[in-house]
Amino acid sequence: MPVRPIIRFPDPLLRTACPPVTVFDDNLRMFTVDLLDTMRAAPGVGITGPHIGVLTRVVVIELSREDSVRTYINPEILWSSEETMRHVEGSVSMPGMTEEITRPKAIRFHYQDIDGTAHEAAAEDFLAICIQHEIDQLDGIFWLQRLSKLKRDRLVKKWEKMRS
Repeated sequence: MPVRPIIRFPDPLLRTACPPVTVFDDNLRMFTVDLLDTMRAAPGVGITGPHIGVLTRVVVIELSREDSVRTYINPEILWSSEETMRHVEGSVSMPGMTEEITRPKAIRFHYQDIDGTAHEAAAEDFLAICIQHEIDQLDGIFWLQRLSKLKRDRLVKKWEKMRS
């Protein structure tokens, strides 16, 4: 399947909330394969529809090539632990830029699979961080918004300098 172009920060689509997926068909299946191929080419461990300019609540995560590919349609966090952890995050839409972010260490979440079947699951540590990061993106929250103003401004300035 084709590797699609990834939109770059500060594209406004990266700060736009996505409507839910309502049609579960072969087009959705092909779209998730395109997302996986695009994420691998980036490279990254997670990608969403908005990263390629498609406002749809689809997440693909592959923590490593040895790990199974996870596809979450319409994911929503149901519960987050009070215990937190810090992890360095970045985005395929802002390659080369990373910063440490604090998020809940464990979550419970609801999602649909590629056929539309509803599931509830739990995640912790790195997987929980990735799922939270990608759900934020679906909600129009670009990862920089989780940083202090000082860190955010510093990263944006560095990004702009790198791109010019």
